Amino acid sequence: MLAPLARASSSEVNHAAQLASCPLFHGFTETGLQILGSIARERAVRAGETIFAEDAPADSMFVVVTGSVAIRASGAEGRERTLAMLGPGEAFGELALLTPGGRRLVGAVAQEDARLLEIVQRDFARLQTQKPQACLKLILNVAGAFGRKMSDNRALLRSLLLAAVPR
Repeated sequence: MLAPLARASSSEVNHAAQLASCPLFHGFTETGLQILGSIARERAVRAGETIFAEDAPADSMFVVVTGSVAIRASGAEGRERTLAMLGPGEAFGELALLTPGGRRLVGAVAQEDARLLEIVQRDFARLQTQKPQACLKLILNVAGAFGRKMSDNRALLRSLLLAAVPR
């Protein structure tokens, strides 16, 4: 039998409100947001600070609370290129929750001073045994967002696949 949900602390309530601004958490009840907010950690980063590097272990996801974050990758020539700029309410690194032991495909760097919420995969996995419904909802939202990104980039992905197949 599960223990009753403890009264949320003010930081957990604040985390829940911050998560609510992120599309990955749309459709969550207040209780669901509080459950996930209870494992979110606040992290402050300075402009230019690396949040995670390309090919680093993928062990957490982030939501931008304030500031902005550049998502970057190194090209074949070795020069780093910015793929996306993310601002408040946007999430990144979310596939880390679904792929324990995975590696980062890209890097993330604070473009300006930023406050982030971080959900660590280890904490998320532990929460799955205690509050599976809230975790399943986030897993489904992450999978849905990933599917939409794949669909939005269908033509590019198809051309890359075809280029990779020997003639």
